[in-house]
Amino acid sequence: MDLKKLFGYEGKKVVITGAASGMSKSATELLLELGAEVYAIDINPIDLPVKKAYQADLSDKEQIDKVLKDLPDKIDALFLCHGIAGFKGKELLVQKVNFYSQKYMTEQLLDRISDHGSVTFIASVGGFGWQQVYPKAVELINLNSWDAAMKWYEEHPKEIESAYVFAKQCLLSYVTYKCMSPEFINRRIRINAINPGDTTTGLTEDFNKSTSPTGDAEEGAQMIENIFLKSWNGYAAEPKDMGYPMVVVGSDICSYMSGQLIYIDFGLTSNWTSMALLNSNNKTIEEISHESNA
Repeated sequence: MDLKKLFGYEGKKVVITGAASGMSKSATELLLELGAEVYAIDINPIDLPVKKAYQADLSDKEQIDKVLKDLPDKIDALFLCHGIAGFKGKELLVQKVNFYSQKYMTEQLLDRISDHGSVTFIASVGGFGWQQVYPKAVELINLNSWDAAMKWYEEHPKEIESAYVFAKQCLLSYVTYKCMSPEFINRRIRINAINPGDTTTGLTEDFNKSTSPTGDAEEGAQMIENIFLKSWNGYAAEPKDMGYPMVVVGSDICSYMSGQLIYIDFGLTSNWTSMALLNSNNKTIEEISHESNA
């Protein structure tokens, strides 16, 4: 069996963001190995032998538009992988980077994506419980312009207080809401997201600092360990543990998979769900998760 043919990337045009480091860099390396023609975008320099690399700030609409204009007329697979940690005072920036730019790029490029193509996002276990904000997320999703979205954010400061969480919840809501919308389903364009658990990347220190109420990286690291690892004596994933499965999800191997929110967390969120379903006190999944990891 020819693995390159099985994946279906050989000679195909693939666009991927966040490719300078972490999960996306691992994914890009695999895509190149599988014969894809890769167009990569990041705010930092990209040192991989891609077809073309773009350096751009993906919170800036003008910079995004400039890159989009130069991308190929036909795209077979789109991977949106860029993201930042959620520091206090940067709530709007986090919304732009972690959700809205990804929605915007998807919709701007949709006409160029091949029939039976794919769109795959990196979301997060941090978006767990997305159902609770779904009506608000759909309200935001249905706005028809970047400016309208920025106004919505300005008018909803409470919603974006939990900056990282809300952005990832919106991303998961987007996949759920859009997977059978005419613009996707009529052309059989698949749309999915992976939800990484705790993963060691170049952003780890930022996530540690942003998790701690005092901004202390050591304290934040301990908090993250308590939430994601302590209950199962677990270990942090490596970037390839997320990047490689994402490449599979966007490939021809998963040609009948769409609308899926795939948790890659060694079963942690399934355990939270199980405990919540069996709990007789009607506690929420979030309450159960915090208790089990205290």
